[in-house]
Amino acid sequence: MVARARPGRSSEVRDVSIPPRGLAGILHIPEGSRAVVVFAHGSGSSRFSPRNTAVAAALNHHALATLLLDLLTFDEEANRANVFNIELLADRLLDAVRWLDQDRTMARFAVGLFGSSTGAAAALMAAARLRSRIGAIVSRGGRPDLAGDAIDQVNAPTLFVIGGNDFGVIELNQDAFARLREPRAIEIVPGASHLFSEPGALEQVTDHAARWFARYLTPMAPGAGSKAG
Repeated sequence: MVARARPGRSSEVRDVSIPPRGLAGILHIPEGSRAVVVFAHGSGSSRFSPRNTAVAAALNHHALATLLLDLLTFDEEANRANVFNIELLADRLLDAVRWLDQDRTMARFAVGLFGSSTGAAAALMAAARLRSRIGAIVSRGGRPDLAGDAIDQVNAPTLFVIGGNDFGVIELNQDAFARLREPRAIEIVPGASHLFSEPGALEQVTDHAARWFARYLTPMAPGAGSKAG
């Protein structure tokens, strides 16, 4: 059963700046939440990505905090190659998790990663380095193949959500899935394309993600924190 935030409960929304590069982000903390999901956008999207914003809002409804952030600076966005620089994107996710661990409120929260497209590869690479600090990963229409050898080092429970009509990407996900450790799962949304723009498709993504995070994200023990390899 997925927990839901109670109607009328308050929430905190912060515009944040992630050091050391001042990456812009939006942190949404529903009252009663004990876990936070950090979003890794793909294909050059920003914290204002409409699809990830919709998923984040739905996760907030399930009492999950969310951090939407820009993985690239304004100058870096001008170089299209940075969109596919998975190591660079993964480093930015590490910066975000370290920042959360230094926040008095967020340090005790469990951390999940939600990656889309190239952002999914960055999420897997970051999880391989952060080890037990990452409690769960969800990939939406991801390119996990771009994570390379990092896939073999991921310990976090990982869910791949793929569109049934996303031909080519389905096969890439299946190949990466075979290399993941348990627990792992694949959910294929029938009739959905890469962007899940079909009616009801994104809602199915959100439902799968909310259930996965609710199952595997548990709060941190006192004194624990991120430990990158």
